[in-house]
Amino acid sequence: MGALVTLDLPADAPALTLPWIITFGPLNEDEEWEPVVCGPYERAHALALAEAVVADEELMAVVEPLQPHVTAEQILGDIAASRLAAENEDLETAALDEELAGYDDDHHGHGHDHDHDHDDPDHTHEAPSIEEIRAGFARIAAKLTA
Repeated sequence: MGALVTLDLPADAPALTLPWIITFGPLNEDEEWEPVVCGPYERAHALALAEAVVADEELMAVVEPLQPHVTAEQILGDIAASRLAAENEDLETAALDEELAGYDDDHHGHGHDHDHDHDDPDHTHEAPSIEEIRAGFARIAAKLTA
């Protein structure tokens, strides 16, 4: 089984209405090949397709929204925000590591259920039909040309 990575967004996040892409790449560090980028899709279709592909394959799928930027400044703004978020995450991780440094190993890994696939209706191992994908393309095209 492979891995699927996507953004954890609140139900009202504007990014949920954007077109989404899937980037498939090797999960194993020993494999070297160029990633395959597919899309655009509606988010639910992108997640379903990605899960269907990685269900039985040792692949990584990254599902993310396309940002319809029209200027270099908008792109640079997102890059700056991403860099700042990564720096903040590094600081938070370092602080958490320091806080947990003396924590007893006997407490790790007990009573935690990390399999949430069954709780999320967007996650399924069935790929959408060709007709559903084409209807999604039409909706995306309408959004992009409006």
